[in-house]
Amino acid sequence: MRAIPVTPVALLGAAALALSAPAVTAYAAATGGPSTSGSGYTVTPSVVAPGGQVTLAAKGCSTTATASSAVFDTVTIPTAGSVRATVDWDAKPGAAYQVTFTCNTSPSSTATVNLTISAATSTPTASSTSSAVSTASPAGVQGGLGGSINSVNSGKIVAGTALAVAAAAGTVFMVRRRKESRSH
Repeated sequence: MRAIPVTPVALLGAAALALSAPAVTAYAAATGGPSTSGSGYTVTPSVVAPGGQVTLAAKGCSTTATASSAVFDTVTIPTAGSVRATVDWDAKPGAAYQVTFTCNTSPSSTATVNLTISAATSTPTASSTSSAVSTASPAGVQGGLGGSINSVNSGKIVAGTALAVAAAAGTVFMVRRRKESRSH
């Protein structure tokens, strides 16, 4: 029995990593990564559709903070924590809105971060329970991922790539071992 050379396994891992990089970059570009003020105030994602949710954090504030914008209600952020806010459905697609963070210290400090509104999704409508006829959406069913993806986690990507490389290496090993056993 001979050992599997390391070079093919290393090349296979590098290829898997190289092929997954464009998908991660495209996902980050489409969802708009976090927008920060440089002082610990963040809005994640920085690009959101009307009706979507953003996570607001005030890591630069040693006490509670408030965040306000023209596209969502004013929210209170706990010390060293974060809070989610829902963007109004009537937010104008393509517009950039300022989110103003106010740290409740003495004297209070403020910072602004931009939030961009992406293309609009369908506006929610009230359904009528008295009508027996239902209408189909012209765009079809909006399936999505149902909240199964919250954010890109590079640790999970690396772990998944490592598992794929290990599976491929094990397959190559078993095929070579089987081939050697048949030749005798």
